[in-house]
Order: sequence, then structure tokens, then C-alpha cells
Amino acid sequence: MSIGVIAKLTIKEGCNQTFEEKFAELAASVRANEPGNNFYSLHKSRTDNLAYVVLEEYVDEAALAAHGKSDYFRTLGAELGPNMAGAPDVEYFDGI
Repeated sequence: MSIGVIAKLTIKEGCNQTFEEKFAELAASVRANEPGNNFYSLHKSRTDNLAYVVLEEYVDEAALAAHGKSDYFRTLGAELGPNMAGAPDVEYFDGI
């Protein structure tokens, strides 16, 4: 069963460019190294310049776990941190 993830992120004022560049690096690493990831994409709100969502899908729990344990996720995630206004709001979904 596939696993869907929606992560809602709010970033600090003035951090859009740096945040988007670092996220692009992370997304490229995910796509290149995670065959169990179906998609991993960033979307910016049309009404709030500081609000983003990450839409993700994994083929199963093992693929989701591998994503969180990857070196690039830990490294680039830490680099994204200073741009964030708070912790992400993450929700998990089961594919139907």
C-alpha cells in the first residue's frame, strides 16, 4: 500500500530563494536515489508568500523509512532548518 505525505511548511521572511534552492537540491537527491519514491514536489501558496507544502508518495513504509534515514535528507534538512519559521506540520495518508 502506498503512503502519501503532505508536509506544510512556513518559512521566515526573506528566505524564499535560499529555501527553494536547498529544497531543489533535496528533491534532486530523492529522485536520483529513492526508487521507492513516486513523487516529491514543493508547492508555494498563491496567497501566502511564506507558506509551502511538500507532496510526497512512497511505495510502502520501508521506502518512507529509507527516505528519513538517508544522509542527504539529514544534511539538507538541517540546511533548510534556519529558513523555517517553525516545525513542519506533517500528515500521513494510506493509498486506496
